[in-house]
Formats: sequence, C-alpha cells, structure tokens
Amino acid sequence: MHTRTLGRSGLVVSPLCLGAMTFGEADERSFMHGVGCDERTSHAIMSRALDAGCNFWDTADIYGQDGLSERIVGSWFAETGRRDEVVLATKFRFTMPYGKGASRRHILRACEESLKRLRTDAIDLYQIHMQDLDVPEEETLRALDDLVHQGKVRYIGASNYAAWRLMDSLWTSETHGLARFISLQMQYNLVERNLEWELIPACKRFGLGVIPWSPLAGGFLSGKYRRDQPPPEGSRLARWHNHRAKAETERGWAVIDALVQVADELHSTPARVALAWLLRKECVTSVIFGARTLAQVDDNLAAAALQLDDDQQRRLDEVSALPLMYPYDFIARIQGRW
Repeated sequence: MHTRTLGRSGLVVSPLCLGAMTFGEADERSFMHGVGCDERTSHAIMSRALDAGCNFWDTADIYGQDGLSERIVGSWFAETGRRDEVVLATKFRFTMPYGKGASRRHILRACEESLKRLRTDAIDLYQIHMQDLDVPEEETLRALDDLVHQGKVRYIGASNYAAWRLMDSLWTSETHGLARFISLQMQYNLVERNLEWELIPACKRFGLGVIPWSPLAGGFLSGKYRRDQPPPEGSRLARWHNHRAKAETERGWAVIDALVQVADELHSTPARVALAWLLRKECVTSVIFGARTLAQVDDNLAAAALQLDDDQQRRLDEVSALPLMYPYDFIARIQGRW
C-alpha cells in the first residue's frame, strides 16, 4: 500500500486508516453496545490490517466505554511488540469518569490516561474530538503545545470543528507560536458533503490533511441497503434511526443506484467504490474504515488499489452534489464558480 503525507507535516500514513471504534464488546452503557467485536477478533483485525500496509490507526478514549477500545489496542501492542510500526491517533473531549471538555485540566489528565491504556509513551496524532464552546481556543492549544514539547504527543489534530473555529485555532497557533493542527477529521461521504462549502477550502489554503470518518455513512453505502427494503437485521442502521432518516432520501437512493452501477462496471463492491471516491477528493489524506470481521477488513483494504476513471468520479460527484445555497449560488452566478 502506498503512503501519503498528512497535511503540511512530515507524518507519513497509509491512505486507509483503521478505525477502532468497534473494538471491544461494550455493555448497555455504551452507544456501541451490540455492534462491536471481541478482543480476539479485534487483535486479528489489527494484525491483518498492518500486514497489508495499513499503518494508520484511529481510536478515542470514549470508544466502547471507559477507554475500552484504547485498552484493546494497547493489549495488542503489548502482545505483538509492533507499536513502532503504527501511526497511532486517538482523541479526547467527551465525557469520561474523570471529566470532559477541552480545558487544560482535562486535556492533561486525558492524555495521561490514554497513554496508560494504550501502553505507549507517545501518541502520534492527538485530536480534539469536537470543539468546546465553553473553553477559549488558546487554553486548549497551550495545553496541547505543552504535551508536544513534553514528547507525549507528536502532532495535534481537530475533529468536528466549524470553519470559523478552525480558522480561529490556526490564527491563535500562528500568532502565539503554538503547535498547530495538521489534520481535520470530519464526517465525509457521498451523502454527507457539507464540509466542502468552507472546511475543504480552509484545509487546502492552510495545509491540513482531511481524515474522513463514516465514509460508508454508517453502512448505508456498503451495498446492503436497497430502496423499499428494511435494513438488514443486526446492522447499525437498523438501530440508529436518526442516521437512517438522514440517508434514506431520494438523493440518498440515487447515490446508491449510481454507486452500484459503478461497482458493477469495475467488478468491485459499493463499499470499495465509496472509499475510492473519497480517496480522490481534494485534501483527503487517509479515509477511516471500521471492521468487525476479517472479511470486512479485506474488502475495505482493497479500495486502496481501486481506480475510478474521471467519468465514474464525475457521475458520483453529480448524483451526490448538494444544491448551492447563499452566498455560494450568488457567487457562482457572477463568477461561474464558488
């Protein structure tokens, strides 16, 4: 598998990123209850992915519950001794037993706890899971900058940020000489393209690598879902009704139709095509995929070698395009582009 540089940094990662959200069998307290895989399967998935060249892994303290996913990743490191082969990313921000948010107090504690669970002395990419409107961005960045200087964190990134807050963050880093975000992790797929309005242009201008999460829209783009048919029993969308409502629109079903058509042309699967489409998008460095079985790992990894031609990419772009809103429609009428 070839590699890419993450944003305007020196961090080299694989174009596919193994998402660890499904690692561990969470109990009923967790939103991941009933949709994860056991520790043995998780270990097998990590080994298969790394052996195939997928060296970039993403987790978070909140995944599972009380650090379950991080603990399983850490146990794999301890068992195999292959920590140095992995570019390890994790996240902080949401509620843990010892606190929440992006305050200095919570960040320093959260990092220490993640390092213990992951059984490592440094995190390669430490990401804020969502902006915190109650904490000044400078406080968050100074705490992260201290972790970088201490060697506990090598690079920092953002996730689920509004464009104005991302720009405020980059400006604060620049003017105060603090570590800056090198990446932005956002939901991005054929049915969720809103970040193209402001965030993608900002990432292009300031050199941030985009790391899409939910590239299959919670499984909607996997090929398992069809018009006028109930979702497969046991699937995430069978339980997550709000996600289904967002995807199951006329536009969403048109995307499915086009996706299946392109997959047939390439003798591939809709899931691989959806991932390959993202890998051609501007600023995208690495696409996060999740897996609960080895078969899912193999299917997703094959997307790294799948090449869509310009016509196939254009057709998927057009069928999934969002209607222009103000001021973009106004700008486009005047200048022919936005």
